[in-house]
Amino acid sequence: MTTPLQVDETETSVTGLRSEPGTRPVERPSLTRTLHWPEYAMEAALLALFMLSACAFTVVLQLPDSAVRQAITSSILRRALTGIAMGVTAIVLIYSPWGQRSGAHLNPSVTLTFLRLGKIKAIDASFYFLFQFAGAAIGVFVAAAALGSRIADPTVQYAATYPGATGPAVASLGEFVISFLQMTIVLSVTNHPTLNRLTGLVAGLMVAIYIAIESPYSGMSMNPARTFGSALPSGIWHGFLIYLLVPPTAMLAAAQVFIWQRGKPAVVCCKLDHTPARDCIFCGMKGTAHE
Repeated sequence: MTTPLQVDETETSVTGLRSEPGTRPVERPSLTRTLHWPEYAMEAALLALFMLSACAFTVVLQLPDSAVRQAITSSILRRALTGIAMGVTAIVLIYSPWGQRSGAHLNPSVTLTFLRLGKIKAIDASFYFLFQFAGAAIGVFVAAAALGSRIADPTVQYAATYPGATGPAVASLGEFVISFLQMTIVLSVTNHPTLNRLTGLVAGLMVAIYIAIESPYSGMSMNPARTFGSALPSGIWHGFLIYLLVPPTAMLAAAQVFIWQRGKPAVVCCKLDHTPARDCIFCGMKGTAHE
């Protein structure tokens, strides 16, 4: 039996803060103070920049009127160059001050997986999803305004991703394989005691490889928001359910395998670059950049 001052341990529904047994519950913080608007906006901006880069490089390397396209006749070489360009873009964004602060998920599938692993709160994950989709669409619309009719050319098509000539089944398999592999690599490197700062480099390198090798089969998305961003202005929704469902399923499967092998506590945090210079809204670490 408890007295009015001796209450059971309680937990706030928003922050997870606990009061000590035998004391009054801690005051429940307001929802407004628990939201992380700067990080949400950074996720949107990062994905917008990624999509802007994707559209620009697709125009440069694929548009028939492009001098680069005319100089490089090999489709394989152009695809490899596209992969390098997007891999470098991903690396720059991950290690940018915004990427270091938001965690640079850039992908609802990544955020969902870290939610499953208990490394991001549901309220933060929900806003990450919303801002990632919005950011991807904004990036393509900005690219359309800057590039004009060139972005709608049949060789560019707003950098849309859709199943290749081999069909949706092969596209689904390709998306599953690359998404599973990407999350396995991210979890393995991010949680390695000495290699964790290389996660961004490894992730970007894998993006380059996937584009060079897998893109003819599915367009190489791994990312529902990335596909949505291109589909919205282009109207190319062919195979959209593949990109909406397969990447998150594959990444969740990769996380489950990781848990079976190493246990859930082995996952330290959900940032791709957990630099000590930046505050972390996920694990609570205070960064040194402001000191």
